[in-house]
Amino acid sequence: MKCLLTIMLVLMGIQNTLAQSDDILIRETLNKYITGSTGGQPQLLKEAFHPDLNLYYVKNNQVAIWSGEAYIKDTKEGQPTGEAGKILSIDYTNNAAVAKVEISHPKSEVPYIDYFMLLKADGKWTIIHKMFTKKNK
Repeated sequence: MKCLLTIMLVLMGIQNTLAQSDDILIRETLNKYITGSTGGQPQLLKEAFHPDLNLYYVKNNQVAIWSGEAYIKDTKEGQPTGEAGKILSIDYTNNAAVAKVEISHPKSEVPYIDYFMLLKADGKWTIIHKMFTKKNK
């Protein structure tokens, strides 16, 4: 009985460690996006984004699509934007995750809210899609 209990506790500990590891890895991926986007580091965006990523938003009451490739090209190397980002939430199960990030700029009254879809393959979390909007005043 003690052996079974010990095995169960070890397995629970391994599961908890793996969950903590995924949380850390997701945060690292999101922070690559935040730092890449706000700090003028397109290489970090390339590391965080899946090559086929698209960004979705509403423009003139219609869904608009911006390719991740174009977004990365618009990020000027070494030119910080003055924005700041923070992770608001992460939810994941197995190899799929969703996350919410706030991006604020000192000259803007309302921040952007980014919603991300991420997948984990080969031990790496990757942002596969992004939607964004402005927060209401």
